[in-house]
Amino acid sequence: MQASHSHEIRFQRWLVVIGALLLVLKLVAWRLTGSNTIFSDAGESVVNVLAGAFTWYSLVLSRRPRDLNHPYGHGKIEFLAAGVEGALLGLAGFLIVGKSLYNLWFPQPLQSLDLGLALTAVAGLVNYILGSMALQRGRTSNSLPLLAGGKHLQADAWSTLAMVLGLGLVLFTGWWWLDSVVATLFGCFLLYTSYRILQPSVAGIMDEADEVLIERFAAVLQQKRQADWVDFHNLRLIKYGRMLHVDGHMTLPRYYDVERAHEEIERVDALIAAEFGQRVEFFIHVDPCLPSSCSLCAQADCPVRAQVFERQLDWTLPLLMENRKHRL
Repeated sequence: MQASHSHEIRFQRWLVVIGALLLVLKLVAWRLTGSNTIFSDAGESVVNVLAGAFTWYSLVLSRRPRDLNHPYGHGKIEFLAAGVEGALLGLAGFLIVGKSLYNLWFPQPLQSLDLGLALTAVAGLVNYILGSMALQRGRTSNSLPLLAGGKHLQADAWSTLAMVLGLGLVLFTGWWWLDSVVATLFGCFLLYTSYRILQPSVAGIMDEADEVLIERFAAVLQQKRQADWVDFHNLRLIKYGRMLHVDGHMTLPRYYDVERAHEEIERVDALIAAEFGQRVEFFIHVDPCLPSSCSLCAQADCPVRAQVFERQLDWTLPLLMENRKHRL
């Protein structure tokens, strides 16, 4: 296991421990005040702890090497971890909205709001700092669980700020019904955050094409292409956590022997690794050129040319993803 991966796992473990302590702090604030808003914040912290524990497990599992049962590795667990966090967050939002609407009709008295506000504000500040650290580490390592967790923690911090302001208004005006209104708005915000987290998770599980990333691949291949790289088609990219598995068909001159064709594939591998690092695994299927390929092949002094070279095709994303050899 690489050192950076070990740091991520230790960091996530500390997130779980600190999240559990913040949960206790918020529960104390809720017991002191009886506030629906603070109860909502504590409910989200339950999600933080449960999702954080699952994320920690997913980081450990995703770093395991490939085996016979998982030839592509265990990276997909990261999408599942983000999905679990999003689903738990949505459930918490749904329950919070339900309880808050109930208490609009059947209100309950509030007490010790000043102390409860102070405890909640401290927890929100800590969450914002932790969320910023998680986002920074997630962007550096391209870790979806850390990115999802960081977004969740920062959303928790901003919502805590809004709740503190709302409860401050309750304390100032004495309008106790505002407590349930603020909690309802917070629950709706959690539902929206849940959607934002679930969207990339489901996309990863369903192998949805990452057009931005594939566009980068297309640009690199176009910029670095050689004259004897006659054609490239059927480009596919699948994410397994932070690992990228790329498939493609490359057309080379049909008179190349196996060793020469292998050298060209190694050249493509090298330029992709230089652009994207070692997190890319490239599988290229070699196709021999056909007489119809001659008009777009710029290879000089070709001994088997059947047609005059006219022009090369620009390797744009739509062209590269077509599952056929190209011709003019």
